[in-house]
Amino acid sequence: MKTLRNSMIAILAIFAVSCNIDDVENRPVVQGKDAPVLTAPEEGNTYVLSPETMDLLAERFVWSAANFGEGIIPNYNIEIDKAGDNFDTPVIVASANGATQLAASQNVLNTAVRALGASPFVTANFEVRVKAYVGTNILYSNAVEMIITPYTTETPRLWVTGTYQTASGYGTDWSGEAAPQLKAQSYGNTNFEGYVYIATAETGSGEGIKFQSNATGDGITYGMGAGANLIADGGPAIAVSQPGYYQIKVNTAATTLSYSLTQTTWGVIGSATAAITGGDGWSNDIDMTYDQTIKKWTLTTALSAGEIKFRANDAWTLNYGDDQADSSLNEGGANIAVTAGTYKITLDLSSPRAYTYTVELQ
Repeated sequence: MKTLRNSMIAILAIFAVSCNIDDVENRPVVQGKDAPVLTAPEEGNTYVLSPETMDLLAERFVWSAANFGEGIIPNYNIEIDKAGDNFDTPVIVASANGATQLAASQNVLNTAVRALGASPFVTANFEVRVKAYVGTNILYSNAVEMIITPYTTETPRLWVTGTYQTASGYGTDWSGEAAPQLKAQSYGNTNFEGYVYIATAETGSGEGIKFQSNATGDGITYGMGAGANLIADGGPAIAVSQPGYYQIKVNTAATTLSYSLTQTTWGVIGSATAAITGGDGWSNDIDMTYDQTIKKWTLTTALSAGEIKFRANDAWTLNYGDDQADSSLNEGGANIAVTAGTYKITLDLSSPRAYTYTVELQ
């Protein structure tokens, strides 16, 4: 019995080795022979993408099958990169196994180019190709140029760059990454607003400010036109005649292209200040001081039980209250209730359209 069992094991071992040899001999050899050829889109096609049509077809990519040997089905990636970057850091638009065409919606294409750092609503040139691969064996198709204008549904911003930045605590001059920002009212709106501290007069040759559509400066830059108008991608820097803390408004609509700079100083006013300012407290302010280090207006003062608001330039034209009692400011908003005591008050206008305050008992 023992001899028979050993014989059976030997036979099975020979059979297994034989099968393994046959498997290796019959296994197809993977070898890149014929690269895919990208036939659609056509060279230089233009695409203006929009959130209103994000689910519609942007492009159907079509290519010939890659040849890695008989019976071998490759995987495919549609790769896109900025034109001239030689696909150093491509983004995958879509992937497929065996298929030789892929449909990409506007949203899919927009996501890919935005991942490459493309600026919203700014037309730029890209290149697309097909990567065919089986394991580590890779073949690339020809590259085709696509001219794409992407979009964003984020609320737009402008970066205020200029020769004032170093002196004012916003990084180095003309550095977009450190520049203060203006913010639009909502997505698709062209009315921007924000506050910027300009420590020195900017009136010399080449001195002043400009508005950029992104931090890197490779989008649209707005310079000074005639009067209070702007020029898109043109014009000199906008001179600032006096140092100060400015409310800046910009309208980038092509039919408007305007800006305004309103110099402001800030104070606290209200019935809680009456013991200091006289009367019922609603006629005169207690002045605040701008702190360049923390980019906030501050004041330490005694208050009686009552109400306060913040207002600019000793006038009611521009004032802030708090409608929800949540430390967020609303222009022309409700009075802010306080109890009697000595308070450190801060006014923070550094985040555009997200203005806040604190009233801290000392």
